[in-house]
Amino acid sequence: MRTPFSVWLATARLRTLPLSVSGIITGNAIAAKDDVFSVTVFALSLLTAIAFQIISNFANDYGDGVKGTDNEDRLGPERTFQQGLLTAQALKKGIVISALVSIALALSLICVSLGWRQLLISLFFLILALAAVWAAIKYTVGQNAYGYSGLGDLFVFLFFGWVSVIGAYYLQTQTVDLSIFFLATTIGLMCVGVLNLNNMRDVVNDKKSNKITLVVLMGSRNAKYYHYILILISAVFLYLGMESAGGIAPAVSFLISLPLLIHLFQVNKIKESKAYDPLLKQLALSTFLISLVLFFIFSIYR
Repeated sequence: MRTPFSVWLATARLRTLPLSVSGIITGNAIAAKDDVFSVTVFALSLLTAIAFQIISNFANDYGDGVKGTDNEDRLGPERTFQQGLLTAQALKKGIVISALVSIALALSLICVSLGWRQLLISLFFLILALAAVWAAIKYTVGQNAYGYSGLGDLFVFLFFGWVSVIGAYYLQTQTVDLSIFFLATTIGLMCVGVLNLNNMRDVVNDKKSNKITLVVLMGSRNAKYYHYILILISAVFLYLGMESAGGIAPAVSFLISLPLLIHLFQVNKIKESKAYDPLLKQLALSTFLISLVLFFIFSIYR
């Protein structure tokens, strides 16, 4: 018999957390290269990103559940609302509590990093935090959920890529570096790739449920071509970003890009939607591991 704690833990979907912190790790990696690094800021950044992801997971469980998108035809893992383990009211409370926790963490992060020294920039980051909460909830919740209108890819790119990486770097250094944009684009595109695999897996059920994703709009065949473009461009930006580190970093970028090329061959062979599921997890883990490699490389080559 499941305990309430185990049910909420399942709803938080811990397997999604490594991808959610990849941008934070990458932004802090470049800060480490520049010899500007605070462990406290890094830790608070990670906790804030995790809190945002948990909001999103609770909201997805609720939003897709009440809309009927999570049903017996869905190929992904069963969610707690779908299984009847949590009510809609309980999930609403979970969303509110996790949103309050994430805002508290974001405020702590902003105060520790910026304080009153840069009031306008602190206000800007607070607005970004509130926007992240809104984006986490509105992906599937409400009549105008943007995840049901083909805009999920854009928001994932912006928040998992640019906002996460550039924001994490700025909170450490209070500056902006050109390599940040390259690597923010890399992480953003790879995260969009994870979403695209998810949507290719679920395309049949999404069509039935009137969930309009880019895969539904462009069709499964074109979605594969779109996926190839996402991954190949992310590999190019990875090289450009690591070139700024010098030393062996550009060569390392080639080595860590090889699994991405293998991934594309695997995607090309897929014939059935269910077969995308293991590749989805593989790409999410690859993104996380690349961020760790970046942290290691940039910490050494300063």
